[in-house]
Amino acid sequence: MAKETELIILDEVTVRFAGDSGDGMQLTGSQFMDTTAFVGNDLNTLPDFPAEIRAPAGSLSGVSGFQLHFSSNDVQTPGDNPDVLIAMNPAALKVNLKDLKKNATIIVNTSAFDTKNLKLAKYDSNPLEDGSLQGYHLIPVALTQMTMNTLEGLEMSLKEKEKCKNFFALGIMYWMYNRPLDITDKWLESKFAKKPVILEANKRALKAGYNYGETTELFTARYNVLPAKLKKGKYRNVTGNEAVALGFVSASLKAGIPLFLGSYPITPASEILQELSKYKAYGVKTFQAEDEISGICSAIGASFTGSLAITSTSGPGLSLKNEAMGLAVMTELPLVIINVQRGGPSTGLPTKTEQADLLMSFYGRHGEAPLPVLAASSPADCYWMSINAAKIAIKYMTPVILLTDGYLALGSEPLRIPEISEIPEIPVNYRKDPEGFYPYLRDENGARPWAVPGTPNLEHRIGGLEKKDVFGNISYEPLNHEIMINNRDKKVKNVVNDIPDVEVKGLQEGDLLVLSWGSTLGPIHEALRRINKNGPKVSHVHLSYLNPFPKNLGEVLKKFKRILIPELNLGQLAFIIRSKYLIDVIQYNKVQGQTFKSIEIENEVNRLLGGKDGK
Repeated sequence: MAKETELIILDEVTVRFAGDSGDGMQLTGSQFMDTTAFVGNDLNTLPDFPAEIRAPAGSLSGVSGFQLHFSSNDVQTPGDNPDVLIAMNPAALKVNLKDLKKNATIIVNTSAFDTKNLKLAKYDSNPLEDGSLQGYHLIPVALTQMTMNTLEGLEMSLKEKEKCKNFFALGIMYWMYNRPLDITDKWLESKFAKKPVILEANKRALKAGYNYGETTELFTARYNVLPAKLKKGKYRNVTGNEAVALGFVSASLKAGIPLFLGSYPITPASEILQELSKYKAYGVKTFQAEDEISGICSAIGASFTGSLAITSTSGPGLSLKNEAMGLAVMTELPLVIINVQRGGPSTGLPTKTEQADLLMSFYGRHGEAPLPVLAASSPADCYWMSINAAKIAIKYMTPVILLTDGYLALGSEPLRIPEISEIPEIPVNYRKDPEGFYPYLRDENGARPWAVPGTPNLEHRIGGLEKKDVFGNISYEPLNHEIMINNRDKKVKNVVNDIPDVEVKGLQEGDLLVLSWGSTLGPIHEALRRINKNGPKVSHVHLSYLNPFPKNLGEVLKKFKRILIPELNLGQLAFIIRSKYLIDVIQYNKVQGQTFKSIEIENEVNRLLGGKDGK
């Protein structure tokens, strides 16, 4: 007699896979993500893993996790608290238990709950037996042992067989949430085409996990999340780093000039280099430099020769690039510096997120060296902000900083693939006419000519020494230096003409405005959506352009009695807003290496309104 299982329709689910660093949780989560995107759900993800290449097995510090929030509605965050936790060992359970919702489902690998692993996780007793998990829906599954039984007879070592337990767990989740197996099957066939035994083992484990969900009495229900009603079009699931790479390839093709990336690998920005290396067929050149300074200097050289030049980095790498960024300011060459912010200072928290480089982006160079600063707000937005950064750099002949962060870079969501007509035009006007040419003539935007070396009769000199206004010869004249400083400053201020006015979501004036930038958009949006569900109470403005600010920002801010600025730092945007507009703001800061939860924003806003905390 077949098992009777109730099928329950849900609007949204948050799932977290957690285990040891060697348990393949990032891979498992990524496969669940790809299948979820394929079936049409909107989604957002948050990988979380230790900085060590191989943290101590079974330890609390070695726990790796992958959280995925998927829904039949619009999704803007990876979810606050998981509905389901898959815990591959005691350490994974202990680290993640505090984050779970009440009555959450916990699927545990009972095979790992032995004396050794319990001790490593600092458990005095077995939580599966001592009643400490009351209030949760506990599903004990001997994942390791069942995987070994499934793979019996295959010519593999015990260690190789054990590694397949993540696909057994994945199979269970596919059954539980009514997902197909074929997407992962095809990925396995591509990944292990030359390793037939490994291919067979993982496919067996995946199918066995699915069949286990179908036959065991432990599961009394399975769930379905219907496809989201997204804007019509083709979608591709992307991480922020993938979106940055795609954005610059698109910008290069739209501008009709080659793309060059000079970069040094650094967490969590390295994937930008890896992704762009795949696009050689589109004229993309990637150079893995020996250090950060070489990376940016090679990009400056590529810009001088007429390429769309970019360099990518994070945290400490931005510090090392600062002198060369000043050179790019002085030479007035188009260049985009992508800074994937991470926890600092120094080496800090390499795999965690932070918004702590804003002041450095504004002021972190010697001398008067202003440059435009943009910030992406979601993994998909990284695509569009990369294109906008390239357009500004070329139009105004200036280096531009594009800020993302670890949460955006490694998180993912669907990106609607745009039509060619939807991508902004990026005009490129190399100077070719020698008549009346001087290297520091300026157009109506304040930009100097882009004269590519080798163009007949357009020989000229650039470099780090100050140049004579218009003519470009080296000059130490005091007044000339002041003129050139003002020219470069004015040019950056002119970028405001290419920046859209800020849009106020909600009441156009009132008591409280939440002002955000970068990756805080998602949790703030979800929090305010709940707060304003029965009518607008709190307004919201989000900044994608930080230097210069949009023209109407000051006017908008003065229409509100109180302004709340949530930031993943100690108040850097708050400092700039106070100094520029001479108004006070309320800071709400978090520097824990983690993004805001929407409930945290909701509780803070309700506190300011005098209401009750969210639940």
